[in-house]
Amino acid sequence: MNFWETITGSDLTREWKAFEARAAALPDDYRAAWEQIKGHLFPHGDFTGRNLTPIFDAALGLLEEAAADGLSVREVLGEDIRGFCTALAGGEGARTHRDRWREQLNRNVARKLNRLEG
Repeated sequence: MNFWETITGSDLTREWKAFEARAAALPDDYRAAWEQIKGHLFPHGDFTGRNLTPIFDAALGLLEEAAADGLSVREVLGEDIRGFCTALAGGEGARTHRDRWREQLNRNVARKLNRLEG
């Protein structure tokens, strides 16, 4: 990946198109699970989502292999897809981008208030 691709995000666009092409080849129930996985993992991403690319790749690979083996989605992911995604993202209590931004905002406000008091 070169500097220009990193700045413009064209590498991410290319990867996402490849992910979606791979997902389109999955059976219907697996495609529905893929959509749920994306929805549950995105809040754990950074500003660009670049940190989630390997996680999405691994999750999609798992779905592809399970579909090829003839397993059902429930056998692979269980009943709780949200819990599966939470485990992928780092477990219960894993910080989301909102948590990081909230902490940064709180630090900035506290710093400004400390300057006003002094």
